[in-house]
Amino acid sequence: MKRIRLLTYNIHKGIGGRDRRYDLGRILGVIESIGPDLVCLQEVDSHVPRSSLHDQPAMLADHFGFHSLFQLNVPVGRSGGYGNLILSRWPLEISRQHSLRIGRRKPRGLQIARIATPHGPMALANWHLGLTHAEQVMQARMFLEHSHEPMWNEVPMIVAGDTNDWGNRLLRKTLASGGFWQASLPVVRCRSFPAWMPVASLDKIFVRRGVARIHAHVPRFRLAREASDHLPLVAEFEIGG
Repeated sequence: MKRIRLLTYNIHKGIGGRDRRYDLGRILGVIESIGPDLVCLQEVDSHVPRSSLHDQPAMLADHFGFHSLFQLNVPVGRSGGYGNLILSRWPLEISRQHSLRIGRRKPRGLQIARIATPHGPMALANWHLGLTHAEQVMQARMFLEHSHEPMWNEVPMIVAGDTNDWGNRLLRKTLASGGFWQASLPVVRCRSFPAWMPVASLDKIFVRRGVARIHAHVPRFRLAREASDHLPLVAEFEIGG
């Protein structure tokens, strides 16, 4: 069975982490170099002055010719903002988007899509969690409630994105109770932040039953170190069987 390649990547609106220069072309180059089938992006801008008022979700989807789902989480100005984006080589059969905002803290979001891969259906969730551990635990519990809905519960499921989980506590505190295990291990191979000298594994991938032979790593080539303040996290896996 052919493996599926998944990329999760906080693109920092296309702004380099060190040079502070906006260049979406660098992000496109990083993604092209990896050649994923499924993509979970965070901090994607839509019509914001700092990124030349570009419609980044449309530009990314058009460039790769992928199916797409955009979730605007943080408004900026009158008509813009940034949020999460799922890109898929294959059709999205069903999709749902949920707010993970806690009180008056910064808005956060969760996307879940059922994807019709050539190897059978699977569910893919893309999220970007808050900055504190307590906030992350509450958001993970909200995710678990949604993940047990029949449309997701009956197929293999992966959740990926920027967890902001510096202490690597999210799995044992919350997600393990929902039947998830962490695929982005060992931590030393999956450190993604900051891009120029990664010391933390903030970007993580968790999987539930039906996902097998998974291998995760963080590419550290030069363009990836320059394009964002995060490095991309990549996983290859099989479903079914």
